[in-house]
Amino acid sequence: MSYSVLLVDDEEDVSLAIKKKLNWQEMGFEEPSYARNGLEALDSAEENTPDVVMTDIQMPYMNGLELARKLKELYPGIRIIIFSGYDEFEYAKEAIRLEAEEYILKPIDAVELKNVFQRIKESLDKERDDRQNLEKLTNYYMESLPLLQEDFFAALLDGKIQTDQIEKLMADYQIELKGNRYCAALIHISTTDIPEGMSHVLLSVSVRRLAEERLKEKWNARFFSYLGSTAIIAGFESDEDIMRFTDDCDRLCRLAGNVCKANVTIGIGGASDTIEGLTASYSGAKDAVSYRVLYGTSKAINISEIAPANDKSESLPESDLHDIFKKMKMEDEEALCKAVESYVDRGTDVGMSVQDYNFFVIDLISEIYRFIRGNQINPDEIFGQGDDVYTMVSQLERKELSNWLRELCLKIQARLRDKRTDTSKSFVGKAIEYIEDHYADQDLSVDRVCSELSVSTAYFSTVFKKETGKTFVTYLTDYRMDKAVQLLIGTEEKTYVIASKVGYADPNYFSYVFKKQFGTSPSKYKQGQ
Repeated sequence: MSYSVLLVDDEEDVSLAIKKKLNWQEMGFEEPSYARNGLEALDSAEENTPDVVMTDIQMPYMNGLELARKLKELYPGIRIIIFSGYDEFEYAKEAIRLEAEEYILKPIDAVELKNVFQRIKESLDKERDDRQNLEKLTNYYMESLPLLQEDFFAALLDGKIQTDQIEKLMADYQIELKGNRYCAALIHISTTDIPEGMSHVLLSVSVRRLAEERLKEKWNARFFSYLGSTAIIAGFESDEDIMRFTDDCDRLCRLAGNVCKANVTIGIGGASDTIEGLTASYSGAKDAVSYRVLYGTSKAINISEIAPANDKSESLPESDLHDIFKKMKMEDEEALCKAVESYVDRGTDVGMSVQDYNFFVIDLISEIYRFIRGNQINPDEIFGQGDDVYTMVSQLERKELSNWLRELCLKIQARLRDKRTDTSKSFVGKAIEYIEDHYADQDLSVDRVCSELSVSTAYFSTVFKKETGKTFVTYLTDYRMDKAVQLLIGTEEKTYVIASKVGYADPNYFSYVFKKQFGTSPSKYKQGQ
């Protein structure tokens, strides 16, 4: 590659003499172009910026020092050589201030000039190589960026990134999570319900692509592979946004069943005010997925909606009892009993000292105590009031300890089930009260009720049908029809008035629904009564 040179002097014969002093091509430069003064040189540089400008100082219109100053402002990387017939210190000092490569006195010596251009050539070559290497590194970095981002997300969920490093790493990896609340989600694909001829890996890729199409842009969600599954993290402005995200995930699960023929459950963890809180949120997302045994598959499950009210157990650190605690929340008593037996077998040994055994018992009871308090359960309901649990349990031999722990865990499991049922009944009761108060409102919908109760439609629909045996729409229709019958029998109102009073804007549609419900029109029903 050759570099371009511009000679600037109001005496053309001087420039011609300089051009003849060097073999420019041999040195790696193009044949120099020529400008008669500073203004002409600026115009030439604007059109085709040279790599090197060699200029005299004394010229009309704009002297060489002013030209050098403007060129450095416009093109910081340009090399400037100043030559002059005046051996004046002020000129040389100004040339140094302008970062000129050389200050050469006339008459110009060919050897000196050659040495100057050799040094400039080496400097330009190094700069070009550095720039090319930087471009290569930048290209490599950009190609590697998706992998670097996935590694960052995985380390974040593992809790392996220090809090004070998160912001810097996110900037380095060009990650932006906007919002005031953050949460993680986990896409679980059933391994036992895979379409014929399709591998689980390909099915996962298909589901992930569908999920990215539906959720990535709308929620600025980040997708990445983590421990064999697809994880999602996103930032939200409010808890209402998280509910809407949950509903979108629920629709995605059903869509994946139709489009990909996959049985998909999406678990959504609890929200956090900080990025580092995504570690706990992901743990909640895993637990939410495990709740599919209770709430069914092909749906989104938000841990914040299904956990008992004020449940703080999600923030407890994982311990050896974590598997037992997890199974307590399920309704599989056999799995819980096996987990208890395994825990006692692993934690105790016939050769352990009495002191070691006592410490094991102390840790066991302490962690169970923290768990039940975290789930808002009164310890007296589990341990008994006033009993010295430590003394009693420390006297039990291994088999007795296993039996005692099994019965205790089954009791806690039953209490959690009761709390969950109580929460659901209370929640559904509020929904029914809202229906009774607003059934006449023509705009009453499941979305409006969910907004009032601050829950997702996905969770609401599941719990409402489980408790009432009816969908929201069916329940609302039945209630409106019951009210319509009361008005038909107890008043002389016209059909269109009754229709309006029970929430129907169109009397014809009201009559259609009524006939579908009772097998006859409103007027004939009234006559029959």
